[in-house]
Amino acid sequence: MSIVIMVGQLILGLSILVILHELGHFLAARAFGIKVDKFYLFFDAWGFSLFKFNYKGVEYGIGWLPLGGYVKIAGMIDESMDTEQLAGPPQPWEFRSKPAWQRLIVMLGGIFVNIVLGIFIFWILTIKYGETYTPNAALKYGILPGKLGMKIGLQPGDNIIAINGQKVIRFEELTSTKVILGNTDLTVLRNGQTLHVKVPGNLINDLGDVNSTIEDFISRDPRFKFSVDSVSPKTGAAKAGIVKGDSILAINAVKITYFDELHAQLQQFKNKQVQVTIKHGDSLQHKIAHIDKDGILGFSPNPDLPKKDRLTYGFFGSFPVGATKAWGTFTDNAKGIGKMIKGEVKLNKAVSGPVAIATMFGGHLDWIRFWSLVGFLSMVLALTNLLPIPALDGGHAVFLVIEMIKGKPLSDKFLERAQIVGFVLLITLMVFVFGNDIVRQVMKK
Repeated sequence: MSIVIMVGQLILGLSILVILHELGHFLAARAFGIKVDKFYLFFDAWGFSLFKFNYKGVEYGIGWLPLGGYVKIAGMIDESMDTEQLAGPPQPWEFRSKPAWQRLIVMLGGIFVNIVLGIFIFWILTIKYGETYTPNAALKYGILPGKLGMKIGLQPGDNIIAINGQKVIRFEELTSTKVILGNTDLTVLRNGQTLHVKVPGNLINDLGDVNSTIEDFISRDPRFKFSVDSVSPKTGAAKAGIVKGDSILAINAVKITYFDELHAQLQQFKNKQVQVTIKHGDSLQHKIAHIDKDGILGFSPNPDLPKKDRLTYGFFGSFPVGATKAWGTFTDNAKGIGKMIKGEVKLNKAVSGPVAIATMFGGHLDWIRFWSLVGFLSMVLALTNLLPIPALDGGHAVFLVIEMIKGKPLSDKFLERAQIVGFVLLITLMVFVFGNDIVRQVMKK
């Protein structure tokens, strides 16, 4: 059932994005009196569609090939490669008959709608839920770096007080793109001393490994002390008589202060018995407990974590906050593309396809996560379509800008060949992305 929900969310999310993107082209074309022949969700390759109907001279439908969607604009060289229509003389209602600036607006219409949609979604989410964050100054016991964080010099208990010289206000900034994209200087307070740790530019390559997560860099939770909360029945903790409210002080005489220290000790004694020193009320007790094969003792901790702050905004005050989040998504992905071009990030570590995106949606319905991801993907789709690749909106826009500079259009033959090259490039990229997704899922197992 979880797979059905996951796939259903993927299809719904992408359908919303594709329909609204193509609607941007459609409305811009109609505004300039350009005829639109088709409006399709997914591609009706070889003329086969799952559903279609005609309304006011436009064929609306759903194709069988789920690789996006399209509007077929009369008199335009596009992915349909319908050159027969272009053989006749230009008609006043055709795309090719309109001024270059009007055609440029038509080509950018989809990108514009995606940007507006992304901003709108983040705006509404901000109105509804505000912002919740952990004040960095409220951290009691510092951060908990993972293996990648420790590799660059971070240590458990460090307090990161500045990023590139700017004071850290929110703990969540430490796992934001301004840090993980690399080439970042972290100002660290450790045992009363201030030092600097450099985040390398290729960190995102390591985070892109199959079994890596952001937790391998810095845990999303600060380091914390703990006591025993609930105890699971029939586990080592329950059989040893550990109860709610107990404090674990040592494992096999190794002192335990923080939960990460307990976790590290338990991982060393999988499927073995250990001596657990606990504080029960005012007394110290030594108990023998069995650790299961996964290194679990069998209780949930009551963590001593800093209190989160929540900011709420009014209707209009939420807009700049939401717009900033949306634009940050756009610029972060642009920086990521720049890193790929420079060779700092490998393509197979940076791109995600439908399989990976479906995993992001998850196997249960969470509307906050759903709309947050749709807003994110809307900005990514806008950026992707803006790339100057033939067959994408950005490629068409580049050719139109060249035409405006030259004062005359590029030849139909050139545009046809460019469209073919661009289409081949996109199909090759799609095959790579699908294959990369499948390989990553197989390697996870």
